[in-house]
Amino acid sequence: MTDKKIDIFNQISLGYVVIESRKTDQWRSFLVDGIGLHLAQNTKELMTFRMDDHACRLIVRHGPAEDVVAFGWELANLNTLEVIRSRLKQHNINMTESSGSEASARGVENFWRIRGPKDIEFEYYTQPILDDTPLKTPISAFETGVGGMGHAAIISRVPDKMLNFFTDIMDARVTDYITQAIAGVTLDFTFLRFNERHHTVAIAASQGVKLDPIRTRIQHMNLMVETVEDLTGALQRVRKLGYEIAREVGRHPNDHDISFYVVSPSGFELEVGWNARTVDEANWKIQHYDRISQWGHKPQNPGLINFLRVNSVNFWNGILSLTRKEHSPL
Repeated sequence: MTDKKIDIFNQISLGYVVIESRKTDQWRSFLVDGIGLHLAQNTKELMTFRMDDHACRLIVRHGPAEDVVAFGWELANLNTLEVIRSRLKQHNINMTESSGSEASARGVENFWRIRGPKDIEFEYYTQPILDDTPLKTPISAFETGVGGMGHAAIISRVPDKMLNFFTDIMDARVTDYITQAIAGVTLDFTFLRFNERHHTVAIAASQGVKLDPIRTRIQHMNLMVETVEDLTGALQRVRKLGYEIAREVGRHPNDHDISFYVVSPSGFELEVGWNARTVDEANWKIQHYDRISQWGHKPQNPGLINFLRVNSVNFWNGILSLTRKEHSPL
């Protein structure tokens, strides 16, 4: 068991995400012309994007993965880092420090890296580099602050191990649960929070035989915007650019946000959300919901041909996942 005498809840937020792709031109158009991020740096090997006064919130580096490859976790201070380091050490997991150009590209002074769940690099840092240059974006504001830059949903074949990592090492708390059958597979979702944001990580697992039908490490990542006009504007722009709307505007029953999902250039989905509720720690009660959407969130292409196209790929990915071992640090 990990020593839990020191509670670091409310001292962690999702600070940045690193994506690796060869489709850099598509990603630039998707994020700038579609979603509305500010392009901060653009070279042959690397693009960085801003959402607020942090010098970097999203990184797209040139490479073959077509996937999210790293999460940057912002910590309140060095004491929080030492708590995490101590807990990792109890499990014989060592951190490696990085600084210089690699850290600068992430908009941080330095960071400490581990091989995290599902082979996603976890990069912990305490000192973000700030930039007060006005943003060039059609978005009035992205919702970041103490809650961080958004959330990610991950399908896991070892959900208990993944849950234990987040709760034992990073003091995440369970916010609520959802169970729903999707394309003939019943999925259990566990929503985890690190601060007042309703959830920063959602873990999904199939009941019975544990399958992972998604090629990418994450199923989707989320960004929050400040106004409904920001939400509808982003939807109109990505649709005009020709990107597939995986799920039209709808509302989730647990966090109450109104959102849509669009398929990114690398294949995983990006959710743009608005008006999610925060958690009141004194009065929060964990609930179990029986559907992922209260209303809406219907696919753009609901026909049989599209259903077979998507789910035949997911079926074979699910079968192949049985032959692969999913990495867990614990």
